[in-house]
Amino acid sequence: MNFIKYKNNLYPLIAILSSLLILVVGLVMAKSIKCTYFLIFVLFWLIMFGCYKQVIKMSLIFIVIGGCFTIICYFSSNKNIISALSMLNRFGAVFIAIVPSISVKPVAMTRNLSQLHTPRSIVLGLLITISYLPVLKMEIKRVSEAMKTRGVGSIFNPKIFYRAFLIPLITRIVDISDTLSLSIETRGFTLGKSNYTIYKKEKIYFLDVIYILGLIISIILVVLL
Repeated sequence: MNFIKYKNNLYPLIAILSSLLILVVGLVMAKSIKCTYFLIFVLFWLIMFGCYKQVIKMSLIFIVIGGCFTIICYFSSNKNIISALSMLNRFGAVFIAIVPSISVKPVAMTRNLSQLHTPRSIVLGLLITISYLPVLKMEIKRVSEAMKTRGVGSIFNPKIFYRAFLIPLITRIVDISDTLSLSIETRGFTLGKSNYTIYKKEKIYFLDVIYILGLIISIILVVLL
């Protein structure tokens, strides 16, 4: 049980590094069939290390978006299979590269950066940005639902979009920003030099090393063979 639980949490910086490696190799070698084999291997490699939920989520999006663009590219290039394969590999590289990154929790990433003595401004900025995106998404949904409840009309009407959607959304964003700033100040966060303790440190485990080594070896084989 501990092994399964651990595999759901890759070491944050290793996860980000692996995302960059997958993206670069996938985009550079997109026109080769070896890239397709590499991406398939990476997909199963990520599943082995507990990222199956993220793989399923990104695979569904890839099938819809990547499939559509691949079909369009195939017919627009006079049924050129190489062009279609290149498009498929590029989208596959982008979506698969996202998987390790989204498997890392924001708090784990900020803890990891703090361990490496990253400037507090960068750590706080990253934490606020990552945490703010779900809040922004929820506020957009609430404003849209409020518009439907009041029956104000279509959001595609410029006047309605400006007065019924954009202004309420900006007002909510400003209010949330003020609350967030006050929350940071009351909790004693500062951008200057300060002594702080990390109670739960991120550690590199043996399986993290196996994961990144397996990925690097696969990249070397794809490039050399």
